[in-house]
Amino acid sequence: MSRPPLQVGLVAPDDPAEVRRLEELGATSLWVGGHLASVNPSPEAMVWLARLVEQSSTATVGTAALLLPLYPPAMAAKQLADLDRASGGRLVVGVGVGGEYESDFAAAEVPMAERGPRADEAIQLLRRFWTAEPVTHAGPHHRYDGLRIHPAPAQPGGPPIVVTGRRPVAMRRAARRGDGWMPYLYSPERYGRSVDTIHEEAGRLGRDLEGFCWSAYIFVCLDDDPAAARRTAAQFLGGTYQQGDFEAIVDRVACAGDADGVTERLAAFVEAGVDQLVLAPMGPDRSGTAERLLTEIAPRLGTR
Repeated sequence: MSRPPLQVGLVAPDDPAEVRRLEELGATSLWVGGHLASVNPSPEAMVWLARLVEQSSTATVGTAALLLPLYPPAMAAKQLADLDRASGGRLVVGVGVGGEYESDFAAAEVPMAERGPRADEAIQLLRRFWTAEPVTHAGPHHRYDGLRIHPAPAQPGGPPIVVTGRRPVAMRRAARRGDGWMPYLYSPERYGRSVDTIHEEAGRLGRDLEGFCWSAYIFVCLDDDPAAARRTAAQFLGGTYQQGDFEAIVDRVACAGDADGVTERLAAFVEAGVDQLVLAPMGPDRSGTAERLLTEIAPRLGTR
């Protein structure tokens, strides 16, 4: 079976002019994330997504990731449907369960131990609400009696839901309920194993993965000095996640090096099964890195 053309997307910059520039340079998708009350200052994902919808015009726009357990499903369904309509059907919803910051869950008054089951229930509810028909539901965390969310999204059936995460439970969630898979802090080797796991789980369930979106969220640090690139990447990831020794594992969880090294590493992800690269530039010149990724490195990945 032939694979679709490789898509290269980027984490969206804050500057609207830079968003337009990345679209002009060929970015096929732009992505936002966010938290409610993380240790580091962060936007909230829905607000940033709304800004991005208005700032962009051609690229797919998506969340990487929306921490779905923090949001009432009916409210999330309404906001996402409205944003899909506003974007002309360009929306993809990357969903995760979070867990890095307990403060996010305290802010939303949601028990962190319930985040997985809440996400599973919410994914099903999003799709039901996006039919624009009344929904009656009595679940472990949410109850609705004939509640209707309308108008429907622009995309029939609603935006694709891509499951993010790192662990086997997230892979099973993707195989059961997702339209795609987007892990982060992965090596190409680990990505390949996750593809096998999802195919095995989908086969066990009798699910056909035709049209499934195979994405990877990859932190990238580009520097003509490969050692400097690795140091910068380790410092950035250590400050972001505030756990673990990233100096020791940076080569496994990020893509850091000069242009040749970064190209080789990204090509390994493509070989492992990635159809859509979601690249998160690191370092003091993220704008410059984003442009080099699109103009210098993406063409070298070639066709498959």
